[in-house]
Amino acid sequence: MDKIKISIVEDLEVIRNGLAAIINMGSDFTVLHSFETAEEALPVILSYPPDIVIMDIHLPGGMNGIECIKKIKEKKPGIQFMMFTIYENSDTVFEALEAGAAGYLLKNTPPSKILESLKELYEGGSPMNAEIAKKLVLRFQHTADHMNEFHLTEKEKQILNLVSKGYLYKEIAFELNNSINTIKQHIRHIYEKLHVQNKAEAINKIFLK
Repeated sequence: MDKIKISIVEDLEVIRNGLAAIINMGSDFTVLHSFETAEEALPVILSYPPDIVIMDIHLPGGMNGIECIKKIKEKKPGIQFMMFTIYENSDTVFEALEAGAAGYLLKNTPPSKILESLKELYEGGSPMNAEIAKKLVLRFQHTADHMNEFHLTEKEKQILNLVSKGYLYKEIAFELNNSINTIKQHIRHIYEKLHVQNKAEAINKIFLK
């Protein structure tokens, strides 16, 4: 079978080289590229796409890892992203996952766990450290409780979740098998219940508080 192709975007050379050595030890993987900045990575990854990108969050230059993921996902939605970072606060995790990352590991993850997680990600899973998974569960529980405060229906919760992920009205209608007019009506009701005027205010009130 063909090896799983990996790109690394990490500004610290010692970590970048260490990751490459770990990945090349695994019989299922090969390192296709490695980059110090998002600006270097973006054009090459779009031209020669890997299966998985291991992405640091804070990078030198004008673009961070989360912004880079968004730009790549627009053009190459099939590429999977594994965040590899020292940051484990729930806001950063949530932002990375919203951008399109499916895995999230801390830089103190043991080498065997890194290889195991890359295989899991390639096969459709969402690997992450136990402490990260716990923070994410707590964050989603908080969001669910917050939605309940405003007495949103299950359909309204579904729609608001899709809105927060950047879905257009027509895409929400297709996803939920409703007409666009029905979706617009639900969104009006959501805004009324939340006492907001637009999508940005709604997302901020529910997901970012």
